Amino acid sequence: MITSGDADQTEPDIWDRMRREHVGRMRAYAPLLPPDGYFCGPSAAIAWRIPMPPWVWQKDALHVGVHRPRRAPRRPGIIGHQHTRGFVKVGETDGLPVTDAASTWATLGGILGLDALVAAADHVLRVPRHPGGFAPVTETALATREELEILTRRRGRPGAPRLRQALELARTGAASAPETQIRLIIRGAGMPEPMLDYDVYDDHGRFLGCSELAYPELKLAIEYESDGHLTRKQLQRDIDKYQSYTEAGWYPVRLTSEHVYRHPSETVRRVRRARAMASRHGFRPDFPSIWH
Repeated sequence: MITSGDADQTEPDIWDRMRREHVGRMRAYAPLLPPDGYFCGPSAAIAWRIPMPPWVWQKDALHVGVHRPRRAPRRPGIIGHQHTRGFVKVGETDGLPVTDAASTWATLGGILGLDALVAAADHVLRVPRHPGGFAPVTETALATREELEILTRRRGRPGAPRLRQALELARTGAASAPETQIRLIIRGAGMPEPMLDYDVYDDHGRFLGCSELAYPELKLAIEYESDGHLTRKQLQRDIDKYQSYTEAGWYPVRLTSEHVYRHPSETVRRVRRARAMASRHGFRPDFPSIWH
């Protein structure tokens, strides 16, 4: 289900550096914004940390919007956009005037492929939480599904059919674009969708860890390993986590960007084989109430 141009993803540390550089250019240009001007499109998406394929955000140009009848700015390094009032809403993040998160997602409909739009929607809809429930949820989603749905119905919206399709595929539990991509690969292969952002406990109710994707009825966890897992501290945590998973009867499927973006058939093979093995071994735990 990978769409052309959407396949390559960038590890978090590189993305963070590129984001800082782009937001720095936005700050430098902000005093030159036209009256009531704002950042939009890919620039606003970067400010909101909405994931996008590298071919979109690695470009140096800033996207600047104005409301009609004001003329869009034209100068080197600036891509100007005109919007009818009401077509987008303007908000603020990091002290910068930008289209709000919902409007920003909607403006990407004419730019991104389906999978990238799903990952972007997952980010906008996600409600951040603390694994294990050890602290109360204090944050909210950047936008609601209803807000996104309204924008997909706007007449004249570029990519509106693709936006509507992406919203149908969007979920609220994915914490990263690779997690979304894994889910879409699994779905595209005809397997059931796994649960997202799943807290794993042992039979005594002891919290073992949070898995990005999971089939609880099979005690099967699916983990995406980014370059951030290569540090000594993270490696130690991973070793301890997966040891406790094994002792509790859970089986982890561990994937990297190579499996997800370069060879998705390997992702399918690993998950399908793990599901078959778990089914044969009859993993059907009686879930304690704390798991629900």
